[in-house]
Amino acid sequence: MNTTHPVSGRAWAGAGAIATIVGLAIGHLVAALTAPRAAPLSALSDAVIAVVPLEVSHWFIELVGTLDKPLLFIGLGLGVTVAGAGIGLLWRTRPWLARTALVVLALVGAGAAATRPGLGAAAAVPSLMAGAVAFAGLEWWDHRYRTGESTGRRRFLAVAGGVGAAAFTASWWAGRSGPAGVEADREAIALPEPDVPAAEPGPVADFDVEGLAPYRVPNGEFYRIDTAITVPRIDVDSWSLRVHGMVDRERTYTFDDLLGRELIERDITLACVSNQIGGDLVGNARWLGVSLAELLAEAGVDPAADQLVSRSDDGWTAGSPTDLVFDGRDAMIAFGMNGEPLPVEHGWPVRLVIPGLYGYVSATKWLTELELTTFDSYDAYWITRGWSTPRPIKTASRIDTPRTRASTGTVMVAGVAWAQHRGISAVELQVDDGDWQPCQLSDVATGDTWRQWLFEWDAPSGEHTLTVRATDGEGVLQTSEVQGVIPDGATGLHSVAVTVD
Repeated sequence: MNTTHPVSGRAWAGAGAIATIVGLAIGHLVAALTAPRAAPLSALSDAVIAVVPLEVSHWFIELVGTLDKPLLFIGLGLGVTVAGAGIGLLWRTRPWLARTALVVLALVGAGAAATRPGLGAAAAVPSLMAGAVAFAGLEWWDHRYRTGESTGRRRFLAVAGGVGAAAFTASWWAGRSGPAGVEADREAIALPEPDVPAAEPGPVADFDVEGLAPYRVPNGEFYRIDTAITVPRIDVDSWSLRVHGMVDRERTYTFDDLLGRELIERDITLACVSNQIGGDLVGNARWLGVSLAELLAEAGVDPAADQLVSRSDDGWTAGSPTDLVFDGRDAMIAFGMNGEPLPVEHGWPVRLVIPGLYGYVSATKWLTELELTTFDSYDAYWITRGWSTPRPIKTASRIDTPRTRASTGTVMVAGVAWAQHRGISAVELQVDDGDWQPCQLSDVATGDTWRQWLFEWDAPSGEHTLTVRATDGEGVLQTSEVQGVIPDGATGLHSVAVTVD
């Protein structure tokens, strides 16, 4: 018997794509109201990140940088939509095979969500709902419009488009202001004044030079690097921090418990190990929180525990050397950033900040667990993916201005340099192949922050190359040896080519 549907194949492919998009919209709405990380495309993206070979992951990150996760998310969205179009086309001639394919697609999304760290079986619901909506849409198309009536097709498009747009709008609202949103609760919290305020850097912490990164980077401009496709949105009233592992006694702290402790405020610069020479994956901020060392001491840390494993709400882990937590540096559990509650994108309600270590081994966001263990017994997230065990942040410097062009005469050449927990004692600039010349340095209070530098250059016309290098607080000169970011951070000197006219 001929089961071919009278409506054209192109129309069926379009119906399949539209039904899939509407299904995804409904699935993301359900997730926004319950568990945002369980959204179909988010769960699929997380699953891809977890299984993709290291070589492919490193290649993709080097190719597109911080666009890796958005491009993955968009690519999977397009891929699922194309799959939906293919299922619609298949439905025209082999409906039962198409139904089976649609069920399999929904189950793949459901399985990806249910197996993500920190989620469970209930996380499968958004993907199953997405599949059910797409299934119902194609059944409607099949059963009610067999004649291919144009008004019926237009009605399907109008209804599906309206439902999809409404669902996407509602999921956007729910993720920010609805039941799964946390912004209102975050903004309602008034942070207490610190018991131990940060030392002020001095009157010239910021040189007044256009294009130069400020001493403290505003929250909205602060770099963000993490593995979260969908940012965890945590109810602060139900949040807790568990301290366990190689300790005398397990402890659990609520947010109110932290607020009731002695609060410290510190200026600390964070840097990503993926930062290229001259890159912007580094920034300084003023953090408010509690002492990590004092909190861990209450649990009674086993002297044999050489690794502190910190866990995020989404299952991400970092492994920090325990001895660096207790060596006197201002390691913090932070919940304030630049005078306001920690932004959701930067770890609300609580994150880890340990000066002198790259973020991949210290700066866990959306913190929920601290486990005392050993490096021999556990490898954290990025260590299993080819990066090195913890190493100190390398001395680095960057030219912020000028970057490409300048006018003849006096040109303010300026930038930042950092060597967290060692500090910066000198910065030098080289013009073309000339001698290294000392730069002015801004005021800083500690060695845990970056430092601005400034050089007044009498710039002649022509093409010129500017190169910068720094010396850390221990007198060690920044290396000129070029190394990529893998496995423990890039090295080399930042240069810019400037046309002066």
